[in-house]
Amino acid sequence: MLKKNDIITLEITSLTSEGSGVGRYDGMAVFVPFSAPGDKLKCRILKVKSSYAYGKIEEIVSPSADRVPQDCPVYGKCGGCSLRHISYSAQLKYKQQAVYDAFTRIGKLTPEFLPIIENDSPDRYRNKLQMPAGERDGSTVFGFYAFHSHRIIPCDDCRLQPEIFSAIVKRLSALTDEYNIPVYSEETKRGALRHVYLRKGHYSGEICLCIVSAVDLPAYRKTAARLAEEFPAITSAVLNINPDDTNVILGEQEITLYGKPDITDTMCGRTVSVAPKAFYQVNTPTAEKIYRQAAEFARAEGKVILDLYCGAGTIGLSMADRAKKLIGVEIIPDAVENARRNAAANGITNAEFICADAGEAAKLLRSRGEHPDVIVIDPPRKGCGQAAAEQIAAFGAERLVMISCNPATAARDCAYFEQLGYKTEKVRAADMFSHTAHVECVVLMEGKNNLGEKSNES
Repeated sequence: MLKKNDIITLEITSLTSEGSGVGRYDGMAVFVPFSAPGDKLKCRILKVKSSYAYGKIEEIVSPSADRVPQDCPVYGKCGGCSLRHISYSAQLKYKQQAVYDAFTRIGKLTPEFLPIIENDSPDRYRNKLQMPAGERDGSTVFGFYAFHSHRIIPCDDCRLQPEIFSAIVKRLSALTDEYNIPVYSEETKRGALRHVYLRKGHYSGEICLCIVSAVDLPAYRKTAARLAEEFPAITSAVLNINPDDTNVILGEQEITLYGKPDITDTMCGRTVSVAPKAFYQVNTPTAEKIYRQAAEFARAEGKVILDLYCGAGTIGLSMADRAKKLIGVEIIPDAVENARRNAAANGITNAEFICADAGEAAKLLRSRGEHPDVIVIDPPRKGCGQAAAEQIAAFGAERLVMISCNPATAARDCAYFEQLGYKTEKVRAADMFSHTAHVECVVLMEGKNNLGEKSNES
């Protein structure tokens, strides 16, 4: 029987959906972070449960053929990347398998699985950075939280972020010390500076600097002005006030410190404005590939498209020029207003955005005698759930297209939709977040009464 601190020899045979390697010892599954299928390890047991155990690598006896040298000094400490020790081609293979396993095992479904959508730039792809502030040896530091903790691991240059982000954060640290801005302490609930939050337009190059603080201080205006002078790409600087004892990063109040309150960028050829609180995919080029796949599945030509969970409207607006009409539904008022502005900025006149949940939208459209032909669904990680699936199926659309950031909940929801008259026809995995265990997928579901229609997606 395994016990804590045992050292065992273990061969890793697979990966979990969280990115940990899995091996078996005397029939018991042992989960080992930062291992790779094919590794032969000496492993220290950290925790033992009734049918599985957790371990950590003590020694790599024989490395997997998929292993690559580590190129980040804080890898394994910062709580960010979990697959950086595995080659990119192998990451794609494992992510494709994770989507296949979710749909066949959780959903008990047998769709056609299309090749995974690759990330053209596995490094430096993120257009968004959030870093908590801390204090070390009397100086301000920014970094990332260690796994399952609020202990800050300082990071001078995250390889997932644009290099300019690292330069801005380094100067912000120095200016914070120069202006004696106190860092907020979660223990004492005192201080001011809590986070730095950066967004960059992939095509425009515009950067929004958002400083998150418990209180407003005059020094923030001087800080923003100096940073904007040193980094002309900063066209927007915003102070977000969050005085609450909470894990939520952004508070309700925002003050524009410099320039304009948001930045602009391009998504699928559409001009979009991106405010600090607005949802915007963090990997623009891969998001565009995903949206193009969703448009192919939707076959929007001449159809009424209903875009549920539409956020700022980027998915629906990307296919509006082919549709007869686009109706976006979102429960967050600020996002709805953002979507309306984005439609107007692009001269799109066949789009309407409604602030409501799916059930309220269904009642409104029925009262107007409108029936969507295609529904696009982009739910949060928790998925739709059975109740929302029933509301969506009640619209009676010809087909559903789902973009999901969680294959497990997507597979579960597709099983619900199968019971409600839809067949899961095609699934395509997408690597939006390289070097992490996260994987997206795009799903086509056809109403079972429409399966005789000839489709031409690829």
